[in-house]
Amino acid sequence: MSRLAAASLLVALAACRGPEPDGVYGEFERMIVQPRYEAYRASDLFPDGRVMRTPPVGTAPSGAPYLDPLVAYGRAGDRYADRIPLPLTPELLALGRRRFDVVCAPCHGVLGDGASPVATNMQLRPPPSLHTPEIRGAPVGRLYAIVGEGYGLMPGYADLLSVEERWAVVAYVRALQRSQGVALDELPDALRGEALRAVGGSAPGRSSPQRTPPSR
Repeated sequence: MSRLAAASLLVALAACRGPEPDGVYGEFERMIVQPRYEAYRASDLFPDGRVMRTPPVGTAPSGAPYLDPLVAYGRAGDRYADRIPLPLTPELLALGRRRFDVVCAPCHGVLGDGASPVATNMQLRPPPSLHTPEIRGAPVGRLYAIVGEGYGLMPGYADLLSVEERWAVVAYVRALQRSQGVALDELPDALRGEALRAVGGSAPGRSSPQRTPPSR
């Protein structure tokens, strides 16, 4: 080994040493212990104060299949998806209900009305009802993005719910909104009659039964 090579090796080894007695790190150690943000910590570098960033729209993890941004993220540029991009089947709604009951219902309630023990104990900002005009009027892509990325105090659930499961949850939320907010005269005759009987009213096309006064 030449003297020059030996000297270079000694310099490199010296740089790779651990902290010196005065706490000064070698050059290579400084690359490892340099200041950094940990996951879920606050950051003053970004306007929203979060260190964890949402991947840019249109990007995908290495090796992941390419999906249309409207499917993968619920939006393309500034446009949110205005329809659910998966076939609306009983199986999709059943999947959405299962995942909603596990992930969403603890805070938003099984009916999506915000009535739950968790919501009762969240004094800072209780989870909202999913039946408000604002949420009912939001495009489905906006709801999908919130499920995956979070909103306000609500974390994102992209790590717990696949793309299909997130869309299934959105489809089930739409079904919940429909079930809790449909006008009586919009129901089919059979369901309208069942609803009227459940609340003590008369079936459509029938008058309320009259009581016969007792004979004297």
